[in-house]
Amino acid sequence: MKKVHERVYVGSDVDCRTAQRADMTIVHGCKTCHQQELKYAGSLPVTHPHYLSVADESNLFMNLIDPPVPLFKIDSFERFLKFAAERYAEGETLLIHCNQGQSRGPSLALLLLAKRLGAIGNGSYKLARSDFEDLYPDYAPGKGIETFLT
Repeated sequence: MKKVHERVYVGSDVDCRTAQRADMTIVHGCKTCHQQELKYAGSLPVTHPHYLSVADESNLFMNLIDPPVPLFKIDSFERFLKFAAERYAEGETLLIHCNQGQSRGPSLALLLLAKRLGAIGNGSYKLARSDFEDLYPDYAPGKGIETFLT
């Protein structure tokens, strides 16, 4: 788990399992946690009410995979930004994670820092990425999420 901003951390599945604390809000940017929360295997029907995400007071479980061709829906990122910005404004500490802590989780953190917290440049993905890599050198976005964010 690495701090990228005041009360904002990025991590992996390992960090998710070890960081279950009352004072932390966790954004699970991976399908595996979404599957565990909703207790399903494979895929949900796109008509399921929680197909993109499901939240409780201290967790947002996102149905995100990172294929080479972007399959992302803007609604997922809007939901994330709303959830994370609200929790941050309430004084919560955020852990934003994905399986390996390299692509989806850091990309979500990059969006939050650029679009809601004004902590890094937001004129373009290239600018935001350059600023973010200073904070999180392990950032290695998959081709799909990089294409989507560009």
